[in-house]
Amino acid sequence: KKHTSTTWVPHLVEVCLYLHFLSFVSSLPHHSFSGSSSPSSSSLLLFITLLMSSSSSSSDNGDSGGGSISGAGRSGGVFEAPSPSRPRHSVNDVWPEPFLESLAVQVAVDASLTAGLLAAAPALANVFRVCTTWQAVSRSDHLWQLLSRQVWARTSSMHDTWRDEFMYRHRTTRNFRTRTCVYFTLHFDPSDVDEPDSLSCRCLKLSDLYLAAGFADGTVRLFLLNNHLHIRTLRPPLRDRFGRFSRAVSGIVISDSRLVFATMDGDIHVAEINGVGGHTRTAYAGDIVNDGALVDFTGCGRYWVGLFAGVPGRAFHIWDCNSEETTFVGGSLTDPEAVMGWHTLTELTTSLGRLRISGGETAVACTRWRIMVIDLRNQGVIIGDDEEQRRGLMVTGFDANEEAYVRMDSRGIAIVRRVRTQETLCEFRMSGAAQRRVMGCVNRLHALMCAGGVMRVWDVERGEYLYSFRERVGEVDAIVADDRHVAVASSSSTAVSTIHLWDFGAL
Repeated sequence: KKHTSTTWVPHLVEVCLYLHFLSFVSSLPHHSFSGSSSPSSSSLLLFITLLMSSSSSSSDNGDSGGGSISGAGRSGGVFEAPSPSRPRHSVNDVWPEPFLESLAVQVAVDASLTAGLLAAAPALANVFRVCTTWQAVSRSDHLWQLLSRQVWARTSSMHDTWRDEFMYRHRTTRNFRTRTCVYFTLHFDPSDVDEPDSLSCRCLKLSDLYLAAGFADGTVRLFLLNNHLHIRTLRPPLRDRFGRFSRAVSGIVISDSRLVFATMDGDIHVAEINGVGGHTRTAYAGDIVNDGALVDFTGCGRYWVGLFAGVPGRAFHIWDCNSEETTFVGGSLTDPEAVMGWHTLTELTTSLGRLRISGGETAVACTRWRIMVIDLRNQGVIIGDDEEQRRGLMVTGFDANEEAYVRMDSRGIAIVRRVRTQETLCEFRMSGAAQRRVMGCVNRLHALMCAGGVMRVWDVERGEYLYSFRERVGEVDAIVADDRHVAVASSSSTAVSTIHLWDFGAL
Protein backbone atom coordinates (compact mmCIF):
# COMPACT_ATOMS: atom_id res chain seq x y z
CA LYS A 1 0.00 0.00 0.00
CA LYS A 2 2.97 2.26 0.65
CA HIS A 3 3.88 2.19 -3.07
CA THR A 4 0.35 2.59 -4.44
CA SER A 5 0.35 5.11 -7.30
CA THR A 6 -1.22 8.48 -6.45
CA THR A 7 -0.85 10.10 -9.86
CA TRP A 8 -4.62 10.42 -10.05
CA VAL A 9 -4.64 13.00 -7.25
CA PRO A 10 -3.38 16.02 -9.24
CA HIS A 11 -5.64 15.08 -12.14
CA LEU A 12 -8.61 14.91 -9.80
CA VAL A 13 -7.69 18.41 -8.69
CA GLU A 14 -7.58 19.48 -12.34
CA VAL A 15 -11.06 18.07 -12.94
CA CYS A 16 -12.36 19.95 -9.91
CA LEU A 17 -10.69 23.14 -11.16
CA TYR A 18 -12.33 22.74 -14.56
CA LEU A 19 -15.76 22.13 -13.05
CA HIS A 20 -15.25 25.27 -10.98
CA PHE A 21 -14.24 27.10 -14.18
CA LEU A 22 -17.41 25.95 -15.97
CA SER A 23 -19.50 27.14 -13.04
CA PHE A 24 -17.77 30.52 -13.28
CA VAL A 25 -18.40 30.78 -17.03
CA SER A 26 -22.08 29.87 -16.74
CA SER A 27 -22.59 32.62 -14.17
CA LEU A 28 -21.24 35.34 -16.46
CA PRO A 29 -23.76 37.45 -18.43
CA HIS A 30 -23.17 36.89 -22.14
CA HIS A 31 -24.21 40.40 -23.07
CA SER A 32 -21.29 41.85 -21.10
CA PHE A 33 -18.73 40.59 -23.59
CA SER A 34 -17.68 42.56 -26.62
CA GLY A 35 -15.29 41.72 -29.41
CA SER A 36 -13.21 38.56 -29.47
CA SER A 37 -11.73 39.04 -25.99
CA SER A 38 -13.82 38.02 -23.01
CA PRO A 39 -13.27 37.08 -19.35
CA SER A 40 -14.10 33.45 -20.00
CA SER A 41 -11.79 33.12 -23.02
CA SER A 42 -8.90 34.58 -21.00
CA SER A 43 -9.72 32.25 -18.12
CA LEU A 44 -9.86 29.36 -20.58
CA LEU A 45 -6.32 30.05 -21.82
CA LEU A 46 -5.10 30.38 -18.24
CA PHE A 47 -6.78 27.11 -17.30
CA ILE A 48 -5.22 25.26 -20.25
CA THR A 49 -1.78 26.67 -19.37
CA LEU A 50 -2.11 25.47 -15.80
CA LEU A 51 -3.40 22.14 -17.04
CA MET A 52 -0.36 21.67 -19.26
CA SER A 53 1.97 22.44 -16.37
CA SER A 54 0.18 20.14 -13.94
CA SER A 55 -0.08 17.32 -16.47
CA SER A 56 3.63 17.55 -17.22
CA SER A 57 4.62 17.73 -13.57
CA SER A 58 2.39 14.87 -12.48
CA SER A 59 3.53 12.53 -15.24
CA ASP A 60 7.19 13.52 -14.89
CA ASN A 61 7.39 13.41 -11.10
CA GLY A 62 5.45 10.21 -10.49
CA ASP A 63 4.80 9.86 -6.72
CA SER A 64 4.37 12.97 -4.66
CA GLY A 65 7.62 12.34 -2.79
CA GLY A 66 9.87 12.31 -5.88
CA GLY A 67 11.67 15.16 -7.61
CA SER A 68 13.28 18.35 -6.44
CA ILE A 69 12.95 22.02 -7.22
CA SER A 70 15.84 24.23 -8.26
CA GLY A 71 16.22 27.73 -6.88
CA ALA A 72 14.90 29.07 -3.61
CA GLY A 73 11.87 27.02 -2.58
CA ARG A 74 8.92 26.94 -5.08
CA SER A 75 9.08 30.55 -6.06
CA GLY A 76 11.09 29.82 -9.18
CA GLY A 77 8.48 27.40 -10.56
CA VAL A 78 11.08 25.42 -12.56
CA PHE A 79 11.01 21.63 -12.13
CA GLU A 80 14.11 19.53 -12.33
CA ALA A 81 14.21 16.95 -15.12
CA PRO A 82 12.97 13.56 -13.89
CA SER A 83 15.41 10.78 -13.18
CA PRO A 84 15.51 8.01 -15.83
CA SER A 85 14.96 5.48 -13.05
CA ARG A 86 11.79 7.17 -11.83
CA PRO A 87 8.56 5.42 -13.02
CA ARG A 88 6.54 7.41 -15.59
CA HIS A 89 2.77 7.06 -15.85
CA SER A 90 0.81 7.30 -19.09
CA VAL A 91 -1.64 10.19 -19.34
CA ASN A 92 -4.08 7.70 -20.86
CA ASP A 93 -4.46 6.19 -17.38
CA VAL A 94 -6.23 9.31 -16.11
CA TRP A 95 -7.69 11.00 -19.23
CA PRO A 96 -10.23 8.60 -20.78
CA GLU A 97 -11.34 9.55 -24.28
CA PRO A 98 -15.05 10.19 -23.43
CA PHE A 99 -13.97 12.71 -20.79
CA LEU A 100 -11.66 14.50 -23.22
CA GLU A 101 -14.41 14.62 -25.85
CA SER A 102 -16.83 16.16 -23.35
CA LEU A 103 -14.16 18.63 -22.27
CA ALA A 104 -13.45 19.68 -25.87
CA VAL A 105 -17.15 20.13 -26.63
CA GLN A 106 -17.66 22.23 -23.50
CA VAL A 107 -14.65 24.42 -24.30
CA ALA A 108 -15.92 24.99 -27.86
CA VAL A 109 -19.45 25.80 -26.72
CA ASP A 110 -18.19 28.21 -24.04
CA ALA A 111 -16.00 29.98 -26.57
CA SER A 112 -18.81 30.28 -29.12
CA LEU A 113 -21.23 31.69 -26.56
CA THR A 114 -18.85 34.29 -25.17
CA ALA A 115 -16.82 35.35 -28.21
CA GLY A 116 -18.87 34.17 -31.20
CA LEU A 117 -19.03 31.02 -33.31
CA LEU A 118 -15.69 31.70 -34.99
CA ALA A 119 -13.98 31.45 -31.58
CA ALA A 120 -14.78 27.74 -31.25
CA ALA A 121 -12.06 26.48 -33.61
CA PRO A 122 -9.16 28.44 -32.00
CA ALA A 123 -10.31 27.29 -28.56
CA LEU A 124 -10.26 23.67 -29.75
CA ALA A 125 -6.77 24.16 -31.18
CA ASN A 126 -5.58 25.22 -27.73
CA VAL A 127 -7.11 22.12 -26.19
CA PHE A 128 -5.44 19.81 -28.69
CA ARG A 129 -2.04 21.38 -27.94
CA VAL A 130 -2.06 20.25 -24.30
CA CYS A 131 -0.34 16.93 -25.01
CA THR A 132 -0.20 14.12 -27.55
CA THR A 133 -3.05 12.26 -25.86
CA TRP A 134 -5.32 15.28 -26.13
CA GLN A 135 -4.22 15.78 -29.71
CA ALA A 136 -5.13 12.17 -30.50
CA VAL A 137 -8.73 12.87 -29.49
CA SER A 138 -8.97 15.31 -32.40
CA ARG A 139 -9.00 12.30 -34.73
CA SER A 140 -12.32 11.08 -33.30
CA ASP A 141 -15.11 11.55 -35.85
CA HIS A 142 -17.63 11.18 -33.02
CA LEU A 143 -16.12 14.26 -31.37
CA TRP A 144 -16.51 16.32 -34.55
CA GLN A 145 -20.10 15.13 -34.91
CA LEU A 146 -20.83 16.42 -31.40
CA LEU A 147 -19.05 19.68 -32.16
CA SER A 148 -20.94 20.18 -35.42
CA ARG A 149 -24.24 19.71 -33.63
CA GLN A 150 -23.47 21.82 -30.56
CA VAL A 151 -21.66 24.70 -32.28
CA TRP A 152 -23.13 24.79 -35.80
CA ALA A 153 -26.51 23.10 -35.14
CA ARG A 154 -25.85 20.52 -37.87
CA THR A 155 -27.49 17.09 -37.59
CA SER A 156 -26.51 15.91 -41.08
CA SER A 157 -23.19 16.14 -42.86
CA MET A 158 -22.51 17.21 -46.44
CA HIS A 159 -18.96 15.85 -46.32
CA ASP A 160 -17.15 12.53 -45.92
CA THR A 161 -16.20 13.21 -42.29
CA TRP A 162 -17.66 15.33 -39.52
CA ARG A 163 -14.31 17.08 -39.10
CA ASP A 164 -14.59 18.27 -42.70
CA GLU A 165 -18.16 19.41 -41.98
CA PHE A 166 -17.05 21.41 -38.93
CA MET A 167 -14.18 23.08 -40.76
CA TYR A 168 -16.43 23.83 -43.75
CA ARG A 169 -18.95 25.59 -41.48
CA HIS A 170 -16.16 27.58 -39.82
CA ARG A 171 -14.61 28.60 -43.15
CA THR A 172 -17.96 29.58 -44.67
CA THR A 173 -18.89 31.71 -41.66
CA ARG A 174 -15.50 33.43 -41.77
CA ASN A 175 -16.02 34.10 -45.49
CA PHE A 176 -19.44 35.62 -44.77
CA ARG A 177 -17.87 37.85 -42.15
CA THR A 178 -15.16 39.07 -44.54
CA ARG A 179 -17.25 39.34 -47.76
CA THR A 180 -15.33 36.50 -49.44
CA CYS A 181 -17.72 35.07 -52.03
CA VAL A 182 -18.38 34.28 -55.67
CA TYR A 183 -21.24 35.99 -57.53
CA PHE A 184 -23.46 34.40 -60.20
CA THR A 185 -26.67 35.10 -62.08
CA LEU A 186 -28.98 32.15 -62.69
CA HIS A 187 -30.59 31.58 -66.07
CA PHE A 188 -33.63 29.68 -67.32
CA ASP A 189 -35.54 29.38 -70.58
CA PRO A 190 -38.40 31.96 -70.58
CA SER A 191 -39.89 30.78 -73.88
CA ASP A 192 -42.47 28.50 -72.23
CA VAL A 193 -44.52 31.35 -70.72
CA ASP A 194 -47.33 33.26 -72.36
CA GLU A 195 -48.45 35.76 -69.70
CA PRO A 196 -46.88 39.11 -68.83
CA ASP A 197 -46.64 38.27 -65.11
CA SER A 198 -45.19 34.80 -65.56
CA LEU A 199 -41.56 35.91 -65.22
CA SER A 200 -42.06 37.91 -62.02
CA CYS A 201 -40.48 36.08 -59.06
CA ARG A 202 -42.53 36.20 -55.85
CA CYS A 203 -40.51 34.09 -53.39
CA LEU A 204 -37.22 32.19 -52.97
CA LYS A 205 -36.23 29.22 -50.82
CA LEU A 206 -32.85 27.56 -50.15
CA SER A 207 -31.88 24.04 -49.09
CA ASP A 208 -28.43 22.47 -48.89
CA LEU A 209 -28.67 21.38 -52.53
CA TYR A 210 -31.26 23.56 -54.27
CA LEU A 211 -32.64 27.04 -54.80
CA ALA A 212 -36.37 27.18 -55.55
CA ALA A 213 -37.96 30.26 -57.12
CA GLY A 214 -41.74 30.77 -57.12
CA PHE A 215 -43.32 32.92 -59.82
CA ALA A 216 -46.54 34.89 -60.27
CA ASP A 217 -48.08 32.34 -62.64
CA GLY A 218 -47.79 29.50 -60.09
CA THR A 219 -44.65 27.87 -61.47
CA VAL A 220 -41.65 26.93 -59.34
CA ARG A 221 -38.23 26.74 -60.98
CA LEU A 222 -35.59 24.59 -59.31
CA PHE A 223 -31.86 25.32 -59.56
CA LEU A 224 -28.97 23.09 -58.50
CA LEU A 225 -26.59 25.04 -56.29
CA ASN A 226 -23.39 23.20 -57.14
CA ASN A 227 -23.53 24.05 -60.86
CA HIS A 228 -26.19 26.83 -60.89
CA LEU A 229 -28.25 25.09 -63.57
CA HIS A 230 -32.02 25.22 -63.91
CA ILE A 231 -33.05 21.56 -63.64
CA ARG A 232 -36.85 21.49 -63.28
CA THR A 233 -40.01 23.53 -63.65
CA LEU A 234 -42.99 22.57 -61.48
CA ARG A 235 -46.51 23.71 -62.31
CA PRO A 236 -49.73 23.37 -60.32
CA PRO A 237 -52.68 21.48 -61.84
CA LEU A 238 -55.07 23.70 -63.80
CA ARG A 239 -57.88 25.31 -61.82
CA ASP A 240 -60.29 28.24 -62.11
CA ARG A 241 -58.75 31.56 -61.11
CA PHE A 242 -60.19 34.09 -58.68
CA GLY A 243 -58.03 36.95 -59.89
CA ARG A 244 -54.92 37.90 -61.80
CA PHE A 245 -52.57 36.80 -59.01
CA SER A 246 -54.59 34.03 -57.37
CA ARG A 247 -52.14 31.44 -58.75
CA ALA A 248 -49.02 33.32 -57.63
CA VAL A 249 -46.70 31.29 -55.42
CA SER A 250 -46.93 32.53 -51.83
CA GLY A 251 -44.45 30.17 -50.14
CA ILE A 252 -42.19 27.13 -50.56
CA VAL A 253 -41.02 24.35 -48.24
CA ILE A 254 -38.09 22.33 -49.58
CA SER A 255 -35.97 19.38 -48.49
CA ASP A 256 -33.42 17.36 -50.45
CA SER A 257 -36.14 15.03 -51.74
CA ARG A 258 -39.48 16.89 -51.69
CA LEU A 259 -40.79 20.32 -52.60
CA VAL A 260 -44.06 21.76 -51.30
CA PHE A 261 -45.45 25.08 -52.52
CA ALA A 262 -48.65 27.03 -51.96
CA THR A 263 -50.47 29.58 -54.08
CA MET A 264 -52.46 32.63 -53.02
CA ASP A 265 -55.78 30.87 -53.56
CA GLY A 266 -54.87 28.52 -50.68
CA ASP A 267 -53.89 25.43 -52.67
CA ILE A 268 -50.92 23.36 -51.47
CA HIS A 269 -48.99 21.28 -54.02
CA VAL A 270 -46.38 18.55 -53.51
CA ALA A 271 -43.70 17.26 -55.89
CA GLU A 272 -40.92 14.73 -55.49
CA ILE A 273 -37.71 16.43 -56.56
CA ASN A 274 -36.23 13.28 -58.04
CA GLY A 275 -39.52 12.18 -59.59
CA VAL A 276 -40.01 11.67 -63.29
CA GLY A 277 -41.71 14.26 -65.47
CA GLY A 278 -42.09 17.09 -62.96
CA HIS A 279 -45.55 15.93 -61.83
CA THR A 280 -47.18 17.80 -58.96
CA ARG A 281 -50.23 16.80 -56.97
CA THR A 282 -52.59 18.94 -54.91
CA ALA A 283 -52.33 17.98 -51.25
CA TYR A 284 -54.88 20.57 -50.10
CA ALA A 285 -57.50 22.50 -52.09
CA GLY A 286 -57.94 26.00 -50.74
CA ASP A 287 -61.29 27.59 -49.92
CA ILE A 288 -60.64 31.16 -50.93
CA VAL A 289 -64.20 32.36 -50.24
CA ASN A 290 -64.13 31.30 -46.59
CA ASP A 291 -60.42 31.79 -45.85
CA GLY A 292 -59.24 34.72 -47.96
CA ALA A 293 -55.86 35.02 -49.68
CA LEU A 294 -52.86 32.99 -48.56
CA VAL A 295 -50.26 35.76 -48.24
CA ASP A 296 -47.41 33.60 -46.92
CA PHE A 297 -46.68 29.91 -46.40
CA THR A 298 -43.87 27.97 -44.72
CA GLY A 299 -43.24 24.74 -42.86
CA CYS A 300 -40.93 22.52 -40.85
CA GLY A 301 -40.42 18.78 -40.47
CA ARG A 302 -43.87 18.14 -39.00
CA TYR A 303 -46.10 21.09 -39.89
CA TRP A 304 -47.11 23.41 -42.68
CA VAL A 305 -48.44 26.81 -41.67
CA GLY A 306 -50.13 29.53 -43.69
CA LEU A 307 -50.94 33.18 -43.04
CA PHE A 308 -54.27 34.29 -44.59
CA ALA A 309 -55.83 37.73 -45.02
CA GLY A 310 -59.41 38.44 -46.05
CA VAL A 311 -61.67 36.78 -43.47
CA PRO A 312 -61.50 37.90 -39.80
CA GLY A 313 -60.59 35.26 -37.23
CA ARG A 314 -58.90 32.89 -39.71
CA ALA A 315 -55.36 34.27 -39.96
CA PHE A 316 -53.44 31.07 -39.18
CA HIS A 317 -53.91 27.65 -40.74
CA ILE A 318 -51.80 24.72 -39.53
CA TRP A 319 -51.54 21.36 -41.31
CA ASP A 320 -49.94 18.08 -40.29
CA CYS A 321 -47.60 17.56 -43.23
CA ASN A 322 -47.60 13.77 -42.82
CA SER A 323 -51.38 13.28 -42.93
CA GLU A 324 -51.88 16.53 -44.93
CA GLU A 325 -54.87 17.35 -42.72
CA THR A 326 -55.75 20.72 -41.21
CA THR A 327 -55.15 20.78 -37.45
CA PHE A 328 -55.91 24.43 -36.60
CA VAL A 329 -57.65 27.49 -38.05
CA GLY A 330 -57.86 30.76 -36.14
CA GLY A 331 -56.19 33.98 -35.08
CA SER A 332 -56.86 37.67 -35.58
CA LEU A 333 -53.42 38.90 -36.63
CA THR A 334 -54.49 39.91 -40.16
CA ASP A 335 -57.97 41.22 -39.30
CA PRO A 336 -56.93 44.87 -39.96
CA GLU A 337 -55.73 43.77 -43.44
CA ALA A 338 -58.91 41.86 -44.34
CA VAL A 339 -59.97 44.22 -47.15
CA MET A 340 -56.45 44.48 -48.58
CA GLY A 341 -56.25 40.69 -48.54
CA TRP A 342 -58.77 40.53 -51.36
CA HIS A 343 -56.90 43.19 -53.34
CA THR A 344 -53.77 41.02 -53.41
CA LEU A 345 -55.58 38.59 -55.71
CA THR A 346 -56.14 41.16 -58.44
CA GLU A 347 -53.40 43.79 -58.17
CA LEU A 348 -49.82 44.36 -57.03
CA THR A 349 -49.88 45.57 -53.43
CA THR A 350 -47.43 46.00 -50.59
CA SER A 351 -46.71 42.82 -48.65
CA LEU A 352 -49.41 42.30 -46.00
CA GLY A 353 -47.61 39.74 -43.89
CA ARG A 354 -44.57 37.52 -43.46
CA LEU A 355 -44.44 34.13 -41.77
CA ARG A 356 -41.33 32.26 -40.60
CA ILE A 357 -40.44 29.10 -38.69
CA SER A 358 -38.14 29.55 -35.69
CA GLY A 359 -36.75 26.98 -33.29
CA GLY A 360 -38.27 23.92 -34.95
CA GLU A 361 -41.98 24.12 -34.14
CA THR A 362 -42.58 27.81 -33.49
CA ALA A 363 -43.95 30.24 -36.07
CA VAL A 364 -43.39 34.01 -36.11
CA ALA A 365 -45.68 36.23 -38.19
CA CYS A 366 -45.45 39.95 -38.92
CA THR A 367 -47.96 42.48 -40.24
CA ARG A 368 -47.72 46.26 -40.38
CA TRP A 369 -48.84 46.72 -36.78
CA ARG A 370 -47.99 43.54 -34.94
CA ILE A 371 -45.70 40.52 -34.59
CA MET A 372 -47.10 37.31 -33.15
CA VAL A 373 -45.34 34.10 -32.06
CA ILE A 374 -47.39 30.89 -32.00
CA ASP A 375 -46.69 27.33 -30.87
CA LEU A 376 -47.46 24.90 -33.70
CA ARG A 377 -47.61 21.89 -31.38
CA ASN A 378 -50.28 23.45 -29.17
CA GLN A 379 -52.85 24.45 -31.77
CA GLY A 380 -51.60 27.95 -32.41
CA VAL A 381 -51.29 29.07 -28.78
CA ILE A 382 -49.82 32.59 -28.69
CA ILE A 383 -46.49 32.60 -26.83
CA GLY A 384 -45.27 36.06 -27.83
CA ASP A 385 -46.74 39.39 -28.93
CA ASP A 386 -44.91 42.50 -30.15
CA GLU A 387 -46.93 45.56 -31.21
CA GLU A 388 -45.89 48.74 -33.02
CA GLN A 389 -48.99 50.90 -33.07
CA ARG A 390 -47.25 54.27 -33.37
CA ARG A 391 -45.06 54.15 -36.48
CA GLY A 392 -45.87 50.79 -38.02
CA LEU A 393 -43.53 48.05 -39.22
CA MET A 394 -41.95 47.35 -42.60
CA VAL A 395 -43.22 43.86 -43.36
CA THR A 396 -40.58 43.28 -46.04
CA GLY A 397 -37.84 44.09 -43.50
CA PHE A 398 -38.93 41.29 -41.16
CA ASP A 399 -37.33 37.85 -40.94
CA ALA A 400 -36.41 35.22 -38.34
CA ASN A 401 -33.79 32.55 -37.72
CA GLU A 402 -33.77 29.68 -35.23
CA GLU A 403 -33.52 31.90 -32.16
CA ALA A 404 -34.41 35.50 -33.00
CA TYR A 405 -36.32 37.78 -35.34
CA VAL A 406 -35.51 41.20 -36.76
CA ARG A 407 -38.21 43.86 -37.03
CA MET A 408 -37.89 47.26 -38.70
CA ASP A 409 -40.12 50.26 -38.17
CA SER A 410 -40.98 52.91 -40.74
CA ARG A 411 -37.94 55.03 -39.77
CA GLY A 412 -35.52 52.20 -40.53
CA ILE A 413 -34.78 51.32 -36.89
CA ALA A 414 -34.23 47.55 -36.72
CA ILE A 415 -34.48 45.61 -33.46
CA VAL A 416 -33.34 42.00 -33.04
CA ARG A 417 -35.30 40.09 -30.38
CA ARG A 418 -35.35 36.56 -29.04
CA VAL A 419 -38.41 34.69 -30.28
CA ARG A 420 -39.35 33.02 -27.00
CA THR A 421 -38.65 35.80 -24.49
CA GLN A 422 -38.90 39.01 -26.59
CA GLU A 423 -35.53 40.02 -25.10
CA THR A 424 -33.81 42.69 -27.19
CA LEU A 425 -30.40 41.51 -28.42
CA CYS A 426 -29.29 44.55 -30.42
CA GLU A 427 -30.44 47.43 -32.62
CA PHE A 428 -29.21 49.00 -35.83
CA ARG A 429 -30.40 51.65 -38.28
CA MET A 430 -30.98 51.35 -42.02
CA SER A 431 -30.37 54.81 -43.46
CA GLY A 432 -32.81 55.98 -46.11
CA ALA A 433 -35.40 53.33 -45.25
CA ALA A 434 -38.15 55.91 -44.81
CA GLN A 435 -37.82 57.01 -48.44
CA ARG A 436 -37.11 53.67 -50.12
CA ARG A 437 -38.58 50.19 -50.09
CA VAL A 438 -36.55 47.81 -47.90
CA MET A 439 -36.31 44.07 -48.49
CA GLY A 440 -34.50 42.04 -45.83
CA CYS A 441 -33.67 38.61 -44.48
CA VAL A 442 -31.48 36.95 -41.84
CA ASN A 443 -29.37 33.84 -41.51
CA ARG A 444 -27.91 32.55 -38.28
CA LEU A 445 -25.46 35.42 -37.71
CA HIS A 446 -26.25 38.19 -40.18
CA ALA A 447 -29.05 40.53 -41.20
CA LEU A 448 -29.12 41.55 -44.86
CA MET A 449 -31.12 44.61 -45.89
CA CYS A 450 -31.49 45.90 -49.44
CA ALA A 451 -32.71 49.36 -50.42
CA GLY A 452 -32.08 51.25 -53.63
CA GLY A 453 -30.27 48.26 -55.10
CA VAL A 454 -27.60 48.24 -52.36
CA MET A 455 -27.32 45.20 -50.06
CA ARG A 456 -25.98 45.90 -46.56
CA VAL A 457 -24.96 43.38 -43.89
CA TRP A 458 -25.10 43.60 -40.08
CA ASP A 459 -24.06 41.28 -37.26
CA VAL A 460 -27.33 40.26 -35.56
CA GLU A 461 -25.66 39.49 -32.23
CA ARG A 462 -24.12 42.95 -31.71
CA GLY A 463 -25.80 45.18 -34.27
CA GLU A 464 -22.45 45.95 -35.89
CA TYR A 465 -22.46 47.10 -39.52
CA LEU A 466 -20.10 44.88 -41.54
CA TYR A 467 -20.14 45.79 -45.24
CA SER A 468 -22.22 46.23 -48.38
CA PHE A 469 -22.20 43.95 -51.42
CA ARG A 470 -20.23 45.13 -54.44
CA GLU A 471 -22.97 44.23 -56.89
CA ARG A 472 -26.05 46.42 -57.41
CA VAL A 473 -29.26 44.47 -57.92
CA GLY A 474 -32.01 46.97 -58.72
CA GLU A 475 -35.53 46.72 -57.28
CA VAL A 476 -35.70 43.57 -55.14
CA ASP A 477 -38.79 41.34 -55.31
CA ALA A 478 -37.60 38.46 -53.10
CA ILE A 479 -34.58 37.63 -50.95
CA VAL A 480 -33.35 34.63 -48.96
CA ALA A 481 -30.14 33.66 -47.17
CA ASP A 482 -28.68 30.72 -45.29
CA ASP A 483 -25.20 30.26 -43.82
CA ARG A 484 -23.62 29.78 -47.26
CA HIS A 485 -25.76 31.40 -49.95
CA VAL A 486 -27.64 34.64 -50.53
CA ALA A 487 -30.20 34.75 -53.34
CA VAL A 488 -32.05 37.80 -54.63
CA ALA A 489 -34.70 38.19 -57.33
CA SER A 490 -34.83 41.68 -58.80
CA SER A 491 -36.99 43.11 -61.55
CA SER A 492 -36.52 45.63 -64.31
CA SER A 493 -38.91 47.72 -66.38
CA THR A 494 -39.77 44.61 -68.41
CA ALA A 495 -41.11 42.83 -65.27
CA VAL A 496 -38.66 39.97 -65.89
CA SER A 497 -36.90 38.86 -62.71
CA THR A 498 -33.15 38.33 -62.59
CA ILE A 499 -31.96 35.85 -59.96
CA HIS A 500 -28.66 36.74 -58.30
CA LEU A 501 -26.67 34.26 -56.19
CA TRP A 502 -23.69 34.80 -53.87
CA ASP A 503 -21.79 31.71 -52.69
CA PHE A 504 -19.65 32.15 -49.54
CA GLY A 505 -18.55 28.51 -49.44
CA ALA A 506 -17.03 28.21 -52.88
CA LEU A 507 -13.61 29.56 -51.85
